[in-house]
Amino acid sequence: MKGWAIWITGLPGCGKTERAKQLLKKLEQKNIRVQYLRMDEIRKILTPEKRYTEEERDHAYRAIILIGKFLTENGINVIIDATGHKKVWRELARKLIPNFAEVYIKCPLETCVDRESKRKDDLIVSNLYKKAMERIKSGERIDGVEQMVGIDVPYENSENPELMIDSDKLNIKESSDKIFQMINHKFIKR
Repeated sequence: MKGWAIWITGLPGCGKTERAKQLLKKLEQKNIRVQYLRMDEIRKILTPEKRYTEEERDHAYRAIILIGKFLTENGINVIIDATGHKKVWRELARKLIPNFAEVYIKCPLETCVDRESKRKDDLIVSNLYKKAMERIKSGERIDGVEQMVGIDVPYENSENPELMIDSDKLNIKESSDKIFQMINHKFIKR
């Protein structure tokens, strides 16, 4: 039996990771095993000297999609936690992974900027929005911040994600409950 994959996507700082972690706890309580693929972790290995260029992003996103494909082919369920700002990457995942769903976390840019500036976890580079805005204002190059999604590079919205979560209206628990309901309906109770 093939596994399923969901891709939790949205701007950096929209709350993807917190919602994914809460969802993982809920799935674990229900004895549903899942492999968590977090782009921040994968990038540490794939691109140790991060530039955040489109070429680097394309390489990293194609790798995470391929990993998700291989895992689901072997019956392993997957949560992909990655910005994935280009539709082409999410469409590639949809094409290669038969049991796939996209969860878009909708969040205003101002909220993302505020949240990202307060993060204290194991980010590759912290304060990306702040650094990108400083780079634009000063015109000087800042290492590790070549192109910031939401500032320099647009997030390409999907026309039909399986689920859209408005992070201004649903808290982390409510969001993860909604994602779990979608997974349960779409993949578990067939």
